[in-house]
Amino acid sequence: MTVVVGYSPTTEGKGALPFAFREAHMRGTDLVIVAEDNSAADAEFGATVESAREETSALGVTTKIHDNEAGRSHADNLIDLSFDEQTQLVVIGIRRRSPVGKLFMGSISQRVLLEAHCPVTAVKPPVGTPR
Repeated sequence: MTVVVGYSPTTEGKGALPFAFREAHMRGTDLVIVAEDNSAADAEFGATVESAREETSALGVTTKIHDNEAGRSHADNLIDLSFDEQTQLVVIGIRRRSPVGKLFMGSISQRVLLEAHCPVTAVKPPVGTPR
């Protein structure tokens, strides 16, 4: 069984990682990180993943990096993984929004929430986190 997390090099994407590590640790499963737009090749990506792992003390969690298929959107890759029978949960990061802004959610978040085959948890960054 696995927990899948969508990573993007944003405050919201980075904020989803610690939650996903805790969730995978609690469930006793692997964590699959789906990095947006070649983020996995970025030096900051490795440091962010390691920081999240240390922050949550989930050292027993096996982490795998899933390569996005070329020419497919980040949402498509997350949705496809949600149909894998091994996937228990998809974790995504979302922005804090004003009451009016809540009418308009990001297209990736909205697509994953509406089209995923398994439960999806949307995580907001802590209040006061700089963008």
